[in-house]
Amino acid sequence: MNIEKQLEILMQGTEYGDHTLEKSMRRELFTLLKENRPLRVYCGYDPTATDLHLGHTITMRKLRQFQNFGHEVTFLIGDSTALIGDPSDKNKARPILNEDDVRINASSFAEQAYTILDSNSTQIRYNSKWLNELGFSDLIRLAQNFTIQQFLSRNNFANRIANNEPVYLHETFYALMQGYDAVAMKADVQVGGTDQLFNIIVAGRKLQQMMGLKPQVGIVLSILPGTDGEQRMSKSMGNHIPIATTADDMFGKIMSIPDDAMGIYFRLATRFSPDQIRDIENEMASENIHPKDVKITLASEITEIFCGLEKARDARERFAAVFGSGNLPDNIEDRLINIDDGIVDILVVCRFAKSKSEARRLISQGAVKLNGSRIVDIHHHITDPGSKILQVGKRKVVNLIVE
Repeated sequence: MNIEKQLEILMQGTEYGDHTLEKSMRRELFTLLKENRPLRVYCGYDPTATDLHLGHTITMRKLRQFQNFGHEVTFLIGDSTALIGDPSDKNKARPILNEDDVRINASSFAEQAYTILDSNSTQIRYNSKWLNELGFSDLIRLAQNFTIQQFLSRNNFANRIANNEPVYLHETFYALMQGYDAVAMKADVQVGGTDQLFNIIVAGRKLQQMMGLKPQVGIVLSILPGTDGEQRMSKSMGNHIPIATTADDMFGKIMSIPDDAMGIYFRLATRFSPDQIRDIENEMASENIHPKDVKITLASEITEIFCGLEKARDARERFAAVFGSGNLPDNIEDRLINIDDGIVDILVVCRFAKSKSEARRLISQGAVKLNGSRIVDIHHHITDPGSKILQVGKRKVVNLIVE
């Protein structure tokens, strides 16, 4: 594949918030690719939890693209930076983890990452190897390259100050520590989300220049929205898609996203090329293909990535069987409920019934289905977690997320 095509694929899904910066990063990456050597590419992951969701894997998908083109990829586990916690997208300070928690989480992260990355050509490193060796004099030497104003002008810190929320001194160390990762690994390219723009472009490149290194190219990717299509994907928001879940659950959650979110999902979470995505969007714009069919293609692709072709195909068939031909809505709302909730209460909460008596009547009339099976018991309780399709009649449908 020629360099221009590689560049288009590697820059797909990037977002810099500044056209000049985007042009600069594109130009610098093009120059590196012309050197015709394996580039040193990495992305850092702070193991602050054990379970990954689809939003976490977007940067891994980009790393895999670099692997496919023969570049050297490092999956950097931020076991030292995790002890601080990245404040980039937080309006409150993160709780400080202990080293045992970080170790357990790191092992789980690496294992799940191999659902996307090539395990044979992925190097796993830990930033404690070099960060733990830094002394106080080293920290002063790094810190003198930045001003307090640079940190306080960042939206998250500025908002906290405006709301009289504390900003702790140790939180300002995070960008320095992440920037030093790029120095220690002599990185050519760092991949990250838009919430990492300051850490990658300002801190990383600045410290590399200070140490006499060529500054890295930042591949800064858009943030994947959750199933609501608006807020960033987050377990706490209830709009996440776990990657360690069943094929049926994953397929159903993807089918529930709004139509206008499909474009960013294709760009960030699939193996489709820029040309293929443009073709799909052109077909939709000319109304040659129905959005429902496009969403089925999207759900099949993502489910196949994490669950395999056979399970993805089975999930697609079961999902179609639940709704039947012509009965699949374009958008399905998510509704978070608790495990062991009764079906009568769920119908009222979902506004499918105005009262419990109406809910019981709908059940007795045979109008209520759960995952395609008719509910006949008014005392039915949902006893297992995951995604369930609740349907009342032909038009009232909701994706229940049971936790």
